[in-house]
Formats: sequence, structure tokens, C-alpha cells
Amino acid sequence: MLLSGTTINLRALEPEDLDFLYAIENNEIFWEVSHTQAPFSKYTLKNYLENAHLDIYEAKQLRLIIEEVSTKNPVGMIDLFDFNPQHKRAGVGILIAPEFQEKGYANKALMLLIKYSFTYLNLHQLYANISSENKKSIALFEKNSFVQAGIKKEWLFSEEKFKDEILYQLIKS
Repeated sequence: MLLSGTTINLRALEPEDLDFLYAIENNEIFWEVSHTQAPFSKYTLKNYLENAHLDIYEAKQLRLIIEEVSTKNPVGMIDLFDFNPQHKRAGVGILIAPEFQEKGYANKALMLLIKYSFTYLNLHQLYANISSENKKSIALFEKNSFVQAGIKKEWLFSEEKFKDEILYQLIKS
């Protein structure tokens, strides 16, 4: 059970996740990290859910819902993106709904995704791009042995200023 833990599971997107996805994708506090510039319609997200079943090798990405084991409630999402089987790498993105933050869900989800990526997908490395101002994400990825590989200077424009973006990598030992 690579995608199951004692308190959370990582599972595929379901049609029932439409309202959760709509709330998350349209929450402006996440737009900087998701590079979103306009709200999503429920119609657009419904179409996305209908195609979410595509294999990671075909879609080059995988989005999973992070759900509590006890309640089956979704608390966030975790993504593999820019999946490249030739070079055995993928990017990682994680998002926890505001009311569920600082409860350890992100750490548990990231640990499960790392294990899945290195064991099942046989990846050699994972990477994350994190704003230099996102101290919580930096701490999360460093706690899970990601190391800083570089800084993209003035890479992100948000809140009327440029921000650096840090590239973190975790290479399978």
C-alpha cells in the first residue's frame, strides 16, 4: 500500500471532488504557487476530472487527493508534474487547504509520494520549485531531504515585486 498511511491516503481524483477542487483552485491565496491568473469554472474543472484518469506516462502528470483516513475528507492535493521517464525525474507540487494546514498532512503526503515515486515509478530524482518567501514549503522539503540546487533570481512576479525561486532536488540514493 504505497499510497496509504495511518492517518492519510493519497488517491485518484473522483467526480465527487469537483466542489473541493473548485474551492482550492479558485482560492486566490494559492494563485502564486499554482501560477493561476484567473478563476476556473466548474465546467472546466469537470472536464479536467473526466480526463484525470489518464496514465502518468500519457499525461506526464499525476494529481492525487490527500484524504484523511478516518473521515475520508479531502485535505489537499499533491502532484507529480513534468514527468520524464527517459530521465527518470518529476516535479512535485503540494497544496493543503487552509483549514488543514499545520497538522502534518503535507509531510505525510510528501513521504508517501517520495516512496511511491522511487519504488513504483522507479524515478531517480524529484524536484520542487519554491518561492524564497515560502518558508513553510522550504522547511517541508528540507525536512524530507530535498537539497537546494539553485536559485532563479527575480523569477516570480507577485504582489507588485519580483521574488526569487529556489530549485530543490531529492536524488535517490
